[in-house]
Amino acid sequence: MDNPAKRLILNHMKADTDILIAGGGLNGAALALAAAQAGLTVTIVDPTSENVMKGADFDGRGYALSLGSQRLLQALGIWKEIDSDTQPILEIKVSDGRLAEGPSPFVLEFDHAEIEDGPMGFMAEDRYLRRALLNGIAETPGITSLFGQSVTDHQVLPGAIRVTLSSGKTVTAAALIGSDGRKSGVAERAGIKRSGWDYDQTALVCAIEHQLPHHGIAHQYFLPPGPLAILPLPANRSSIVWTETRAEAARISTLDDAGYLQELRPRFGDFLGPIRLAGHRFSYDLNLSLANTFLAERIALIGDAAHGLHPIAGQGLNAGLKDVATLAEVLVTAKRRGEDIGRADVLERYQQWRRFDTATLAIATDGFNKLFSNDNSLVRLARDFGLGLVNSMPGVRRSFIREAAGLSGDIPKLLRGQQI
Repeated sequence: MDNPAKRLILNHMKADTDILIAGGGLNGAALALAAAQAGLTVTIVDPTSENVMKGADFDGRGYALSLGSQRLLQALGIWKEIDSDTQPILEIKVSDGRLAEGPSPFVLEFDHAEIEDGPMGFMAEDRYLRRALLNGIAETPGITSLFGQSVTDHQVLPGAIRVTLSSGKTVTAAALIGSDGRKSGVAERAGIKRSGWDYDQTALVCAIEHQLPHHGIAHQYFLPPGPLAILPLPANRSSIVWTETRAEAARISTLDDAGYLQELRPRFGDFLGPIRLAGHRFSYDLNLSLANTFLAERIALIGDAAHGLHPIAGQGLNAGLKDVATLAEVLVTAKRRGEDIGRADVLERYQQWRRFDTATLAIATDGFNKLFSNDNSLVRLARDFGLGLVNSMPGVRRSFIREAAGLSGDIPKLLRGQQI
């Protein structure tokens, strides 16, 4: 039987925290900081212990941060902690080719001097960025960190959502944020379905040391099996994201370091002099995985939980940080208006702001991968002509640069370097 008194209590339930974030990776940590610095209370939960997350040494992993993402980190007070360990991206060179023939003469070049805003982006190592975000969380009032625990269940209540943790503890929040990756448990338990497909490609990721300076130039070299990205790190080092077919990548992964380098050298070339491996080697199977909706009742998804993209344009983390900036602004603005931040119409503002942009980015990365990851002679001729044509059109080239730098469209305040 319905109990009116009990219903009244539930309808006025005071949550333990404004938002609970499942997933303490880069996006989850950035959202915790953005929300807490603007006055929201935040609980962040991650199964990895804080010591393990902070304790990583150089392992070769790095991220290409757009200028917009750099401004967000600056607004959060994080950039000053990592600035001296980052590498500005001053130029991007895009070329097509075959392994036996080398690059095509048609090269698309982007130079940061074509925009007045500064470098197009920065390369930041995972170890520095992750540590700075975790230190920021520890130092920011309003954030409760529950590392070494995971979210196992949730129950929507009137006016709140009750989240159960692996420790048996329960926490009530106005909203639950899924920042727990492509296989998001939050999304799965909420019944959110995903769309996408497998690329039958694997990204081989490592870092190299080279004899000659890279001058802050990033290279995207398209080969028939997939793109090879050479991304500048501080000093004479570069981060490599090397895409091969699944079968070929499996073979290369079994090789020792000498054999691995022997496979990489003819693809990499000799323009940076002799090379050697630095740090660890990683591999990631590539697929497209989009949540059919970013929302469920009192739930919102960010980062890979919402959209897992092909790394062809290096926009994965940047797309996640756009989610962070957008969702933080929506939630903080609603809270200041006295609204229930977990209500459907509030969370829908976030989805409307981000959905089209992420769908467009997914279509673009998928299309580029299909266009360039083949060896059809007619297609090769058409795409090489296209690269040369775009390179000869300064206005078009400039618009591409601004898009890559995260300076186009309806930009949230944090991506403009402003406080919410």
